Amino acid sequence: MKYSNLLGLSLMTAPLYYGLPAFAQTQSIDERLVVTATQTESPWLTTPASITRIDVEQQLPSLNIDAGDALEGVPGIQADSRYNYAQDSRLVVRGFGARAAFGVRGIQLNVDGIPLSMPDGQAQTSSILLDEINSLEVLRGPLAVLYGNAAGGVVEWQSRAPRDSKFSLATQQSANDLQRYTVDGSYVNDDQQLRLLASDFTTDGPRPHNSAERQQQAFRWFSQVTEHQRLVFRYDNNYAPLLQDPSALTPSAFRQNPEQTVQRAIDFNTRKSIHHRQGSLSWFYEADSVNHRVSVWQGDRDIEQFLPFSGDGMTSSGAVIDLSRQFEGLHAYSRWQAAETLAVSAGWMLENQQDHRKGFVNEMGDKGQLRRDEFNHIKSHSLYSRAKWELNSNWSVDAGVRYNWLDYQVNDFYINEQNPDDSGSKEFDELSFAGALTWQINDRLSSYLSYGEGFETPTLTELAYRNEGSGLNEQLSPSTNEQLEIGLKALVFQNWRLGLSLFDIRSNNEILVDRSIDGRTTYRNATKTSRYGAEFSAEGDIFDTLQAYFSYTDIVAEFDSGSLAGNRLPGVSDQQLFGRLKWTLPQQWQFKLSARYRGDTYSSDDNMVAAPSYTLFDAAIEKTWNLGKHQFNGWLLVDNLTDKEYVGAVVVNQGSGRAFEPGIGREVSVGLNWHRRF
Repeated sequence: MKYSNLLGLSLMTAPLYYGLPAFAQTQSIDERLVVTATQTESPWLTTPASITRIDVEQQLPSLNIDAGDALEGVPGIQADSRYNYAQDSRLVVRGFGARAAFGVRGIQLNVDGIPLSMPDGQAQTSSILLDEINSLEVLRGPLAVLYGNAAGGVVEWQSRAPRDSKFSLATQQSANDLQRYTVDGSYVNDDQQLRLLASDFTTDGPRPHNSAERQQQAFRWFSQVTEHQRLVFRYDNNYAPLLQDPSALTPSAFRQNPEQTVQRAIDFNTRKSIHHRQGSLSWFYEADSVNHRVSVWQGDRDIEQFLPFSGDGMTSSGAVIDLSRQFEGLHAYSRWQAAETLAVSAGWMLENQQDHRKGFVNEMGDKGQLRRDEFNHIKSHSLYSRAKWELNSNWSVDAGVRYNWLDYQVNDFYINEQNPDDSGSKEFDELSFAGALTWQINDRLSSYLSYGEGFETPTLTELAYRNEGSGLNEQLSPSTNEQLEIGLKALVFQNWRLGLSLFDIRSNNEILVDRSIDGRTTYRNATKTSRYGAEFSAEGDIFDTLQAYFSYTDIVAEFDSGSLAGNRLPGVSDQQLFGRLKWTLPQQWQFKLSARYRGDTYSSDDNMVAAPSYTLFDAAIEKTWNLGKHQFNGWLLVDNLTDKEYVGAVVVNQGSGRAFEPGIGREVSVGLNWHRRF
């Protein structure tokens, strides 16, 4: 077997934790799009889920430093770009993940089937080497709950195995002395493929005290062992020695000058350094009626972060975070075609996470005395099964169930008269399930109805503190949710693909930020919340040289009980509208234009402060030159054409009032890529 589409083939047999939809490239309306997010292969038209594939090449060119760029326009997903390299982008899917003060919560992230999300549900996107990403798939709705803990949605980042031997150099340049350089080399023969990538990124940032440095390296090996067996090995090294944190602004400070930096950030020299390393090995067996996959992975992540206060109190956890994390996992999966109309799959997953966490006093930017020393351990086991039964040529039923067991252990080694023992443990034992019914009305129109029940446990960070006393916040319970969705999919005109979904989500014990003061954040359970709304997308050709993509999201996310009943959930925008045009010109020129609107977003439970709505326009022009075995690609991008002042993200329930992370003004970026094939 050739490796021209190795990863695409692997996703077609991917399990219900790894694979999201792998679409075949289509040139006409009659070609089928194969998706596997639901674990059983089926055309996009008859897949009973809200699922969106984004081809990175269709998006506007990117500096490849912000994961949110590639997710622009996906209905139901809110990508919050902080332009604060110490905090990472925040992703929100139908309200899941909105409470994240940094990184990603409540959403399952995978890269080529290997999880980025930790067992407790937290994840970061900064470890992704975005240069190799070919496409992304986003799954929303009831079927996402079958991916386990904190799977309010699933985002799968997909790369492509190299198709030929080549060497390439690339650079991106932008404002604020932003420079990025990339080297990419690959070797391909009949049975083996090797790929090496490396990048170097530096910037002064759009605000004072906003500098960043990051180096990334990656190695990939693909081997076709026999006709039916293959191996894939991945290794990534991500080192960011300096990520300065300019901090969020109060609303009044934002209105005065969104480019300013909080003085406390400068006084305490707030910053972060990260070193993330991860390797994985996957074995595949693929035959006509059966597929197997076994994957193992191991990694470690070291973080040192300086917060904007001293943290010198004896009961404080300090204001310099020193975290050393190790994690590993194993996933075994099998799928059988039990009968012509019945496909069955099952899998088992084991994950471990060990955190050695220390805290020190921040002595005006220097590490001071110890204030925290503990070892945290999470074990996670899960079993799942799924079946798809085609009742006849028009009707089919999908159903799945997943059992999860998680064990949290905290051992406190910093104990004295003023600081009592904070050790503790907590177990979670949860079951999630989902089912769906699909009706294919004709060869161009289908509808579906799906229902699921899922859960989300607190992360270790969320369990760490309580407002009064010491020890774990054992009052914090898992959030449970019930989701209902009805959808309609259509292939219309010559080659347009349309999708419409209506959803209703009811949550009990939703985990929300209680207080956030000087880096010490506590969490609580809300009694009941609801989220309901609609998503629409349309994609196709207006004429041969002009392609269009549009999406719209409307969501009502609010508290249903207690003193906050009727208030909107903070961190969730009520409306999003996106449009993109791609115009292919002679001589291999392309022009792209995008526009996006976001409604207002409240920053706290009391709905007293909201980041205002905004509309942004971006434009880019690209050109390709072919000179024998050499190829040059160049692009010019203008972000925020109208130089709009806007809030890129809000910090939910920020006790000091610093809730607004400013977006960037108008900026011009350029990129150049040289390829040499052998």
